[in-house]
Amino acid sequence: MKAMKRSTLATLINATLFSAVAGTSFSTLAADEAPAAKNNQLEVIQITARKRVENAQEVPVAVSALQGDNLDAYSSAGMDIRFMNAKIPSLSIESSFGRSFPRFYVRGLGNTDFDLNASQPVSLVVDEVVQENAILKGFPVFDVARVEVLRDPQGTLFGRNTPAGLVKFDTVKPSQEFEGYGSVSYGSRGAVDFEGAVGGGLTDRLSTRVSVLWQEKDDYIDNRAPGFEQDDVLGGYTEKAARIQFLYEGDDFTGLFNYHVRDMDGKPIAFRGNAIKAGSNDLVDNFEHDVVYHDAASRATQQVESQGASLKLEWDINDLTLTSISAWESAEIYSRADIDGGYGASYLPDMGPGFIPFYSESADGIPDQDQYTQELRLSSNYAGDVNFQVGVFYFDEALTIENFSYDTYGSTPGELNGYVIQQQDTKAWAVFGSLDYTITDDLKITAGLRYSDDEKEFSANRTLSPAGGGALFLTENPSDDHVSWDLSANYKINDDVNWYARVANSFRAPSIQGRILFGDEVTVAESETVTSFETGIKSDVLDGQGRVNATVFYYTMDDQQLTAVGGGANFNRLVNADKTTGYGFELDTEWVLTDNLNATFNLSYNNTELKDKDLAVDVCAQCTVTNSLNNAGQAVLDGNSLPHAPEWISNLTLRYSREVADGEFFTYGDVSYRSEINYFLYESVEFEGKPLTEVGLRAGYAWAQGDNEYEVSAFVRNMFDEQQSIGAIDFNNNTAMVNEERYIGAEFKVSFF
Repeated sequence: MKAMKRSTLATLINATLFSAVAGTSFSTLAADEAPAAKNNQLEVIQITARKRVENAQEVPVAVSALQGDNLDAYSSAGMDIRFMNAKIPSLSIESSFGRSFPRFYVRGLGNTDFDLNASQPVSLVVDEVVQENAILKGFPVFDVARVEVLRDPQGTLFGRNTPAGLVKFDTVKPSQEFEGYGSVSYGSRGAVDFEGAVGGGLTDRLSTRVSVLWQEKDDYIDNRAPGFEQDDVLGGYTEKAARIQFLYEGDDFTGLFNYHVRDMDGKPIAFRGNAIKAGSNDLVDNFEHDVVYHDAASRATQQVESQGASLKLEWDINDLTLTSISAWESAEIYSRADIDGGYGASYLPDMGPGFIPFYSESADGIPDQDQYTQELRLSSNYAGDVNFQVGVFYFDEALTIENFSYDTYGSTPGELNGYVIQQQDTKAWAVFGSLDYTITDDLKITAGLRYSDDEKEFSANRTLSPAGGGALFLTENPSDDHVSWDLSANYKINDDVNWYARVANSFRAPSIQGRILFGDEVTVAESETVTSFETGIKSDVLDGQGRVNATVFYYTMDDQQLTAVGGGANFNRLVNADKTTGYGFELDTEWVLTDNLNATFNLSYNNTELKDKDLAVDVCAQCTVTNSLNNAGQAVLDGNSLPHAPEWISNLTLRYSREVADGEFFTYGDVSYRSEINYFLYESVEFEGKPLTEVGLRAGYAWAQGDNEYEVSAFVRNMFDEQQSIGAIDFNNNTAMVNEERYIGAEFKVSFF
């Protein structure tokens, strides 16, 4: 059976690539033509991956776009931004905080650091504004026109920490047309999800759009720890967010103002002590998703507030466009949880489930974070063979972090017994330029260059520590500069097939880890640099009824910044690996199978390897380590793959529709798969996450009446209720985090024009 599946897959890939290169009569449309798709043909996808509106098929970058039905189906069930996990080639997302602090991984490159000043090699850009702090990255996804994922270093045009790539969101913008929508859904565990938007012209030049989101889910997880029993104590949240935009459109000038706000009050992700069976990576027998055994569940909470504003001004001056983007972002969070996931301890009268070496109740918070960015760029719009972009960028962030620990079993349960305050101020600036040159009608090249300067001022002050040691004050002020560059070529083989090649270099500025609540060391990771090579084919086939994009890549990263999480204590330590290599391929396809049936099929393979014979880290308290150990009992990492880096990611979608009466019946199904992953830098039996397959289905009926369109649907996510660990805590016991259970819901939506 396995051989048959591999053969079928190979046949499909070979056939699609052959048909792509062979060519068809379908002509790829230029981005500025942008008509709606003809019957039975795929639509032209326009993207802004290079800060210009372009046809995705003609951009020499590995980019995938998510929009329309795919975006609606994936984000149903009140999902946060993690709904994108394994839905796009080489992209995975996870979080140990729950609905906040998502961590992105592209082609295996990411960062497992859970401290609130952690930097990531994958950037998130929303409406052209970088969201640097991890809390900003958790802003809810609603009223979004398109999601783009750019793989490969993007250091020239986007700059801030993009050695692995970036995720880019573009929200729906105001227009002169009066339009909007409202949708409400109800689902499992009493979850309610409402979102809507309305907009239109205020004058003949000024328009607005207001978008809102409200999501709510009751606590549903019961606590059964002896002496701490409580029903419905974890698992719930109330999420509110809004956005208002104003767009002014003059003859040669446009101005767009955006203000957005978020307020989330809920519970952190549920940690489950000894949920992984010792000697295996299975969940324990009789595992129950809606039950925990905590001694601090009643005090668990997660509160997030954020807001931001941006002003984009554009002037058209003859054949030039001058763009200014000024932005401010601010976030606050307080997240408190029972980290050990159990009750009691080995030195107390009782403990469980299983062996609990020590209890751990802690919290992290950001009482104050402010980020200011300014970008100014000049772009040409010449009709000739040469066009360019040049610009400057400035970034300024002031960040305050608080770390707390609590005495669960003291005279006053939950009393503070540890406190550290961290202060990190970051200033960065850059100048950049990009040149496009048309050598012939079929061959175009692009070259880019960026100089970046980054400096941090950091201090950590420990006034109280449960580990002893008393007050401690440490300072670190690392800085660095770097020249990033890229060179790419795009060759039109025929009207339907484009070949491209790209080589790029980028970096991530130094990072600091000041989590000294349980230790005395502030660690600094030096800058990491990456050089990547990729080449691929982008093609429209079968007279516009198919699209096949395929990429192969290889990269080398020097001094990769890694996080040694946990080990013997609730503590992080930053290290640099001498060298990391990665290689693989990506296949991204779309198909019109019949008049009523459309499909997509995506597949990626990523092989990553650490190459550093001297790099070793502390290991878990109770798990079965499979790496060799050095004389200090640390795991030697040489040859390991990166954490949370699945070799295989695949996604299949099918959409069937048929006219029924005066409307349309539709059904949409998707299957996503990612192969096994390591949770930590070292390898162990218990902390190797199993392959995960999740299936979703959405079916409904849509019809028009007057100027309105209506839709009713029912949906299910994780249809077969696949339950397994997706993350872990290693410093105490085999504590696991598990994926979301099966979710069933129904939705009603109205769109008006």
